[in-house]
Amino acid sequence: MPRFNLKVAAVVIPAALLLTACGGTNSADGASSTPTASSSEIRIDGSSTVAPLAAAAGELFKAENASVNVSVGTSGTGGGFKKFCAGETDISNASRSIKDEEAAECAAAGIEFTEIVVANDALTIVVNKENDWATCLTVDELKKMWEPAAEGTVTSWSQIRAGFPDVPLDLYGAGTDSGTFDYFTKAINGEEGASRTDYNPTEDDNVTVQGVEGAKGALGYFGLSYFEENMDKLTAVEVDGGAGCVAPSIDTAQAGTYAPLSRPLFIYVSNAAAARAEVLAFAEYFVANDDAITTKALFVPLSADQKTSAQTAVAGLK
Repeated sequence: MPRFNLKVAAVVIPAALLLTACGGTNSADGASSTPTASSSEIRIDGSSTVAPLAAAAGELFKAENASVNVSVGTSGTGGGFKKFCAGETDISNASRSIKDEEAAECAAAGIEFTEIVVANDALTIVVNKENDWATCLTVDELKKMWEPAAEGTVTSWSQIRAGFPDVPLDLYGAGTDSGTFDYFTKAINGEEGASRTDYNPTEDDNVTVQGVEGAKGALGYFGLSYFEENMDKLTAVEVDGGAGCVAPSIDTAQAGTYAPLSRPLFIYVSNAAAARAEVLAFAEYFVANDDAITTKALFVPLSADQKTSAQTAVAGLK
């Protein structure tokens, strides 16, 4: 199925997805707003995790609304909110809920918004293909690698578990502007933002793919869809959250058994931007076609309760 190569900071949906033609139609699932026939653009930025999902939504929406271009950038969740609160974007992708200080920044700028849950994810731990020892890691072992106290001291796999080889531990992870960083540090280290700093941080998950692929002792983390896209290059590690080893997958994330690294994913829609027909139509389409979009982008679809909540949020934009 089609995938999207998203690069850091300046990503736009590939030109093939930005076709221009005559006016669009509504989705079969019932999006009720129809953009005008004139060319228009929806500006989206934020989480690199959510970007492939927004890109898939943009491609499907574009097929029915040919006059609308959807651009998707990847500045990280925090970086995306900075642009959003400055009025530079219409929609902000987020792999966590907006923080109080970010909401206050938007309020100070007069930016009102609506939070909409659009999918679920399984934050995936990945290792090099030659790593044949770390098939499953406990939360405590992950904490031993990533906690602040590990900085400069935990440098070999042999320090993680008796019997692991003396291979250098080379860590790759999300940058501090990323919602993935916030979520991971809270889930593993018990405090948002608490992490060793001597690792390879990046807002571009492709950098993590390349880094982990290139070093036998490397380990990294990112959203499930990036692993699904690169499973020929990397190995996913099962995680034992206290109830045994569980592999990340759509099924285990939906069931909640992949703990503690399952999470909801969001878009934040500017209420002012939603006054434009194309933005409202896109938000409606995103929720109404959740199953098709998450299937296309290899994400975990909304539960029935989440779908109802999302529909209510979209209805409030009108």
